Amino acid sequence: MPLISGMTGFGRADGALNGWVWTVEARSVNGRSLEVRYRGPHGFESLERAAKSAAQGRLHRGQVSIGLQARRDGAGEGTIKINEEILGRYTELARGLMDQGMAPASADGILALRGVIEASEEGENPDAHAAVETAMVETIEAALDALKVSRGQEGAALLPVVSGFVDHIESLVAKAETEADAQVQAIRERYTRRISELAGEVVGLEERIFLEAAALATKADVREELDRLVAHIASARALLGSPPAGRKLDFLMQEFMREANTLCSKSATTDLTAVGLELKAVIEQLREQVQNVE
Repeated sequence: MPLISGMTGFGRADGALNGWVWTVEARSVNGRSLEVRYRGPHGFESLERAAKSAAQGRLHRGQVSIGLQARRDGAGEGTIKINEEILGRYTELARGLMDQGMAPASADGILALRGVIEASEEGENPDAHAAVETAMVETIEAALDALKVSRGQEGAALLPVVSGFVDHIESLVAKAETEADAQVQAIRERYTRRISELAGEVVGLEERIFLEAAALATKADVREELDRLVAHIASARALLGSPPAGRKLDFLMQEFMREANTLCSKSATTDLTAVGLELKAVIEQLREQVQNVE
């Protein structure tokens, strides 16, 4: 049986080519649908589309963040240059401060200011740059593959928990069926006792009690709700064997709770009500776990 996946995980991969070294980290948390965010270095903006496409091809739900950090390792063709325009602005500001009595600015201090020194890749061969982009895409895919493995591990841990709650629901439905069978007699006895207290011995009263009790029992009949709960249990087990199942399980939890609420509202005995309330509590616990399923 294919294993369900969770939505929380982490994956990392590294790469290097043509004087570039880089690291890709992919993270994900729970989400109702798939939402992918990407952050990468300047000069490699085209990778965003490839990263999102790779995520969409592997994942179905969750908020996914992909981050790529890259730098020259010193063996590349990049050069260092000074941005003369920004340097001029800083120098003019420094002169103004000196006129107000501030100490003179040092050259290394000005050069350390943001934007004064720039790395230039103007000399990089276009083919070499394209090769680096291709290699980076492969690293992004490797990080996403690692993320998928991590999410699968969470799913493997979730499966017995979710299955356990489904089994518990099944046992409660069986118990509710037993209690429901006792409702008709309980309703008849209760109605007979109440009418007898009010009317005493009246000719033909027994037949009237029987008809009224039958009508009340029909209104309190929960067989339809129990049958639907049994069907929902079968659907839940089928979904757990056919991932991705998260969205469908979300909807199924609503149907489970709808039937449990109706069961409680129709209950005519405290025992059946107690089973219904426990059933609602277990369904809510299952719903919380389903929020983690892809």
